[in-house]
Amino acid sequence: MRNRKQRGNTLLESILFLPILFMLLFGMVEFARITWTYYTLQKILYAVGRYAATQPAVNFCDDADPILTDAKNLGTRGVGDAAGDLQLPSLTADLIAIRLERVQTDNPGLGDCECSSIGCDNAQGGRGPDFVVVSVTDGYPIRTNIPFVPSETFLLRPVVRVPYGGL
Repeated sequence: MRNRKQRGNTLLESILFLPILFMLLFGMVEFARITWTYYTLQKILYAVGRYAATQPAVNFCDDADPILTDAKNLGTRGVGDAAGDLQLPSLTADLIAIRLERVQTDNPGLGDCECSSIGCDNAQGGRGPDFVVVSVTDGYPIRTNIPFVPSETFLLRPVVRVPYGGL
């Protein structure tokens, strides 16, 4: 008789514990998905920055420069033109921002490099930047999907800095 009561307690405890176990399991899977998305986004931005930083005669001051367009398409689609499939859903070339930085002479640190003859505009005789910085303009939205937990959308905002002309 006592053995039968213990089996009932074990069954009841298991039933009470299973929802918590499933929430933890789904939470771990969701955390892995978000981490994978973040690092994939970071690799895409690095590919865009490296391609743009190593190509000759890139006009960084012109957003319509074909090399910059190819770099963004290479990152988002895996090919230089807009024909391939997106590597991440809803990440298009329009969402990727490329800006230039240079080491400041008057204060230690990095600062934005302006598009002028004394800045980073090669077409006007300026010297090249020190770094190419690539980011997602407004962040990449991702939504959590954990059962019994209200889903929430938040933005991933990785920033990648690549040396100009180098690896």
